[in-house]
Amino acid sequence: MPDPVPGRVRTAAGWAAAGCVLVGTVAVTVAVAAGPGLSSGYVSEAGVTGSAFASTYRMGVFVLAAALLSLAAALPAALRIAAGLLVAGTAGAVLSGSVTCSAGCPLPPFEATTPANLVHAGASIAAAGATVLAMLVVGFLRPATAALRRVARGASVVALPVAVLVALGLLTVGRGALVGGLERLLLAVCLGWGLVTALLLTRPRPDVPAALRPGADQPDASAADRPDASAAVQPGASAGVRIGADGDQESAERDERVAGSRTPV
Repeated sequence: MPDPVPGRVRTAAGWAAAGCVLVGTVAVTVAVAAGPGLSSGYVSEAGVTGSAFASTYRMGVFVLAAALLSLAAALPAALRIAAGLLVAGTAGAVLSGSVTCSAGCPLPPFEATTPANLVHAGASIAAAGATVLAMLVVGFLRPATAALRRVARGASVVALPVAVLVALGLLTVGRGALVGGLERLLLAVCLGWGLVTALLLTRPRPDVPAALRPGADQPDASAADRPDASAAVQPGASAGVRIGADGDQESAERDERVAGSRTPV
């Protein structure tokens, strides 16, 4: 199926995704470093209302949501399932940035929580989960270039088990250095995959034959292209290898002698 989106649009979306990943990562990292720290507590605690860098954190989350959406637009048409997952991840990130958690981001089963905390946590988990699933689709389930597959497979090999450990940690350990460290590792892998994939999508696609690219002139069908065409009409055919009416070289020579012996009337 032909791709309805021009290649230059997908390339621009790839550059936009790469830029948004970088800007969003810097903003979130600054906010987390000034808030809960780079090694403990939930990342979302950096966005608690009243924190010094709460607005920076939320801005970074929204920019990362734009990165997911741009990455979805940059993916080729064959990867529309992965693009759909990234759009779902975009919605989760927007909701996560819009609904902030309270101090400490308390979650069950170890702490009393609030509806806002549950919405924020659920949206954040959905955004990360959709991104990991998109990695798996690109790497294993749908056609993609070799480079995209390698990057997605490498990232998913790390991200999938870490995501499972984060879920188990939330249920068995709760807030602490273990879950906080795993959460940061998962986010780092997702962001790294998004950045490298976006940059790969900005590169030309040499694997597409020139004759099949949009706007390329298509050669007209000719007798030389048909399997039943005789060698006499094929370019470069010589008289010594022409095929006669009986289907062999000998009959061709006989036909020539007969034609030369005829006297014009």
